[in-house]
Amino acid sequence: MNALLDVILPVFLIIGAGYFAAWKGIVSEAAVDGVMKFAQNFAIPCLLFSSMSRLELGTAFVPGLIISFYAGALGSGAIAFVLARQFFGRSAVDALSIAFVASFSNTLLIGLPITERAYGAEALAGNYAIIAVHSPFLYAVGITLMELLRARGHGLSKPALLRQILRAIFTQPLVLGITAGLIVNLTGLPLPGVAWNALDMMVRAAIPAALFGLGGVLLRYRPEGDMRMIAVVCALSLIVHPAITWGLGRFGFGLTTDQMRSAVITAAMAPGVNAYLFADVYGAARRVAASSVLLATAGTILTAWVWLHILP
Repeated sequence: MNALLDVILPVFLIIGAGYFAAWKGIVSEAAVDGVMKFAQNFAIPCLLFSSMSRLELGTAFVPGLIISFYAGALGSGAIAFVLARQFFGRSAVDALSIAFVASFSNTLLIGLPITERAYGAEALAGNYAIIAVHSPFLYAVGITLMELLRARGHGLSKPALLRQILRAIFTQPLVLGITAGLIVNLTGLPLPGVAWNALDMMVRAAIPAALFGLGGVLLRYRPEGDMRMIAVVCALSLIVHPAITWGLGRFGFGLTTDQMRSAVITAAMAPGVNAYLFADVYGAARRVAASSVLLATAGTILTAWVWLHILP
């Protein structure tokens, strides 16, 4: 119970404050969008830049950690695709959108603060290693497969498809922050103290602003229909993904305690808002995506508590 009160609830209280403020009209939709744009386009990229530039790459990027997490993500997505096609009769494009939602954990806005509150800032190296790969890898897979489906019969050339994928990935501020941080890390490029001081100020604002904004955004995603499909996506995100990661990490790769904590807690997070944005861009399974983000985020309160008790 202490884990629930001390670690998880403070995170969700900030999300709840954003939800309540938007619900009561204390902040407008435009204000919520402004907070999220500040967090996602400025503050969080600064957080990722600062973290990646200082990260011990040799110890953070452990193959077993990356494989355990992403095997769980891709496995959950594959199961979602098959179930959506075979049991729910969804189109291939809808099924792929649903698969993306099931595989795309909220590694940053929820996974990072819960791991930090539970185990301390020194235990976040594995989180940052997963986050560094997360958007580039899953967007590359999702966009490639979606564009291949959509390009059937349209004659889209491979170079044009590649340009479309790279543009979608490397125009994301989060990816730019990660890439710039890795460049500084690998080259040893010195930055003046005033720049680090400014970065540290932005970093302190990143997570609270993102959590508050996330709460305001979630108000828009009211569950409406497709509840069986939504329940399947929530179960895959909150139970199957972390279970696969836990099994591989423990029995397949023998991850250390800190690595297991980072991988499993991150895998146990609900789909992120970007999963809905992917569905919205392609106009596929929007309702399933939106409702899954909302309901799974609420369900994370319980499932994260369970995983905190299971993990050492």
